[in-house]
This record gives sequence, structure tokens and C-alpha cells, in this order.
Amino acid sequence: MTSYISKTFLKGLGAILPIVVTLYLIYWLANLFENLIGPIVRVLLPFYFPGLGLMVALGLVFLFGVLMQAYLFRALFNWSERLITRLPGIKVIHGAVQDLLDFIRKAQGEQGSQVVMVTISLGETEGRLLGFVTREDFDGLPQGLGGKDEIAVYMPMSYQIGGYTVFLPRDRVQPIDMPIDQAMRFAVTAGMSTTRN
Repeated sequence: MTSYISKTFLKGLGAILPIVVTLYLIYWLANLFENLIGPIVRVLLPFYFPGLGLMVALGLVFLFGVLMQAYLFRALFNWSERLITRLPGIKVIHGAVQDLLDFIRKAQGEQGSQVVMVTISLGETEGRLLGFVTREDFDGLPQGLGGKDEIAVYMPMSYQIGGYTVFLPRDRVQPIDMPIDQAMRFAVTAGMSTTRN
């Protein structure tokens, strides 16, 4: 009886926890926008109601996306970005966030990266690790960082935000026909995730 109760509870928890965490993150982000933009809106507009700060923030993000399509605005933005990234410490943080967003964009667009399997030696047997090709061309980077026939492969760690980037010969990786987002979910959940559309 105790085993049945435990299994049923865990099954319910497994079903509801992703929904609760997702909703909480949406709530947290909405609250963050409201708290940042709300006070400014109160000063600038003669009226205010809860949620107006969030609506203005979303509108500003959309407007920024529209303006980024204009050459002059994009050039001005790139210039100011280069200026800001010269500040000590900012370049490292900005670069890491930019790289993460680029990886997410590639995953959503299903291009620019490839899911691969890397074979490693584990004593007398062999194991395989799931990875993502992140770079195939090393032009413009310091010499010795990557060879002519090498590629950079990122291998995420399960249940952690982290992983390893390894440089491997092209012939040591096996391409896998799998969407990047599905492969990432599979890797970070230690292979326990199921395919979701």
C-alpha cells in the first residue's frame, strides 16, 4: 500500500512540477518587468494599472526588434555594444550571455549546429557521449586552439548548467539525426526525457 501511494505521488509530482516551475518562471519574469518599468510608467503617464509596466516592457522589446531591422539603428547598436564591452568584466559576462542566446537560436532554427555521438574509452570497453558541434572553423582564433581537421564539440553535463568543450578529429564523431532541443533535453535529463512535440 505504501509503495502504491509513493509511486502515485511521484507520478503526480512528475506531471505537475514542470507546469508549476514553468508558470513560476513566467510569473517571475513578468514581475521583474513590472517592477523595472512600472515606476517609470507611473511618472510618465497620467494613469497606471497593474500590468501596464509589463505591457510597456513587452512593447519596447518588440519595438527594439523592429528597429534592429533598420541598418542605421543596427550599426548604432553594434557601435554602442562594442563600447560597453570594453569595460572590465562586462565583456566576459556579455560574451557568455550572447553565446548562450546564439546557441538557443541555433537550436530553435535547427541550423548551425549538429548533434553527434562521441566514442570514448572506458577501460576495456567503449562508451558514447552525446554532444553538439559548436565550431568547425577556427580562423581568426589563437593558433593551437583547433586544428585543420578538428571540430569543437560541446558535451553537456546531466542536471547541471555546464559541460565540456572538446576538440576532436571530424572522423571521431558520428552525426545523429536528432533535433537539437530534443537532444539537449535528453542529455541534461540523463536520458530520462521523452520526446515532446
